[in-house]
Amino acid sequence: MRRIVAGITTLEEHLETIRQKPEVYRPLSCPHCGIKQLRQHGYYYRKADRRAQRPRLDPVPICRYHCAGCRRTCSRLPECIAPRRWYSWSVQQEVLSPRVGAAPAGCGEHGQPAARSIGRWWRWLRDRGALFAFHLRARFPELGRASEFCGFWRQVFSSLGLPRAMAWLDQEISVP
Repeated sequence: MRRIVAGITTLEEHLETIRQKPEVYRPLSCPHCGIKQLRQHGYYYRKADRRAQRPRLDPVPICRYHCAGCRRTCSRLPECIAPRRWYSWSVQQEVLSPRVGAAPAGCGEHGQPAARSIGRWWRWLRDRGALFAFHLRARFPELGRASEFCGFWRQVFSSLGLPRAMAWLDQEISVP
């Protein structure tokens, strides 16, 4: 199942989509049993707004769906919220950019993550980078021109951006 809904790049867009078209988040089938009988089952709330400025949008509602077959729940996240992580993909790209030799992507409006978090993200990218590169190069041939690790990720950050790359990878493999 795709856990990331591509194209919703800001928390404001996410809140508007939930108000106007929450069915965008409905999975086609249950990720656990495959039955296509899912109904909306309320929301759970997540702290996703790590911006330094006020007012923050926290807590952010995430649509939850209930399966009539296996009676389990599931949910999907917008592109701007990273699954199982406190910081968004854009914040991660911002702090990882200097490590791959790219200019920082953002303007620094987010709180600075802890050094341990940054190190953990870097190890995760190094460990899974070859698998990610394989899938991204298969879909985006222009990324094949970069031969070494840092050059490849510089090119990904400048052309796709980490949020879009992870949303696309989520269609193929489990990302985080």
